[in-house]
Amino acid sequence: MKKILVVEDETSIRESLLELLAVEGFSVLSAENGHLGVQLAQQHIPDLILCDVTMPRLDGYQVLTRLRQHVDTSAIPFIFLTARGTQEDFRQGMDLGADDFLAKPCTADELLTAIASRFSKQAAVDRQSQKQLDALRSSIALSLPHELRTPLNGILGLTEVLMDDFQSIDRHEMLELAQGIHNAAERLSRLIQNFLLYADLEITARDPDRLLALRSDETRLPEILITNVATAIAHQEGREADLELDLQNRSIQISDLKLKKIVEELVSNAFKFSATGTSVAVRTRVTATGLLLSVSDRGRGMTAEQIASLGAYMQFERKFYEQQGSGLGVAIAKRLVEVHGGTLAIDSMPGQYTTVQVTLPNSEG
Repeated sequence: MKKILVVEDETSIRESLLELLAVEGFSVLSAENGHLGVQLAQQHIPDLILCDVTMPRLDGYQVLTRLRQHVDTSAIPFIFLTARGTQEDFRQGMDLGADDFLAKPCTADELLTAIASRFSKQAAVDRQSQKQLDALRSSIALSLPHELRTPLNGILGLTEVLMDDFQSIDRHEMLELAQGIHNAAERLSRLIQNFLLYADLEITARDPDRLLALRSDETRLPEILITNVATAIAHQEGREADLELDLQNRSIQISDLKLKKIVEELVSNAFKFSATGTSVAVRTRVTATGLLLSVSDRGRGMTAEQIASLGAYMQFERKFYEQQGSGLGVAIAKRLVEVHGGTLAIDSMPGQYTTVQVTLPNSEG
């Protein structure tokens, strides 16, 4: 049974709405002012809210604003019922995130049609979310065991060789085995750190206090940091000649450590998915609001569908390409950018190029 909260200060209107909704088979809650409406919404998490605009203590716009600021109530379908039916009122309500705006007086059919429409759209959103969740579960089931087992099997296999043949292994072979164990352990450690970081970012994105603290840091010399990170990755890949740097400098609202992580993931991907001898270009441009960072390669590329489906644990065309990594890299970079108030966009053509553009806001300092 769907639960609807009615927030209305006029007793006669409120009781009429409650009676109509009860007859139609809805479970109903009511509040005679905006303050109580917010409390009931947070306590009971209704499936839909009908709310007047002009009310004592908190008006409808303030009710909606407060509910949209909290994770548990941010997505509840919200319909305004008001005698204030001007274009300005409508625009203000929709800008705050209202789902519909009905002018009083409205008929029972108009109200029920609006409610049915909201539930229908919500059901479509839920189906899409479930589809994405199922795809995510499938991707995790396919990729995570492989990603964890590969370095772990390497560690177990190499240590087994050491234990079985330690008396006959010379110093050079011992060093090679130790290096193999170290490389596998580093890969496993990085994988675990990425999973933990992604989980932490999801928590931070939903916590205003943690979000505020995160955004208090800044990088004053991103040009130097980006140069050092990109150069180190190019050297590691043996592709120093392929790296193109064209950088401008501006203080931005993100810590050195978080910016370093973004650049590492984007530049590493650009080298990983492009061939030796093709360029990887890293550029920054100062804008009116901050810094625009772009990383471009001439490699495999992605389809529009793959870009739209980009998320944690996703790896595209794994059955055709053997690649390391859980697919978390770009997802982590994207989430890092978003929690700092920036954006990440991808432009790509399969078999030709990929360009990732990141915008990061100015430092307030």
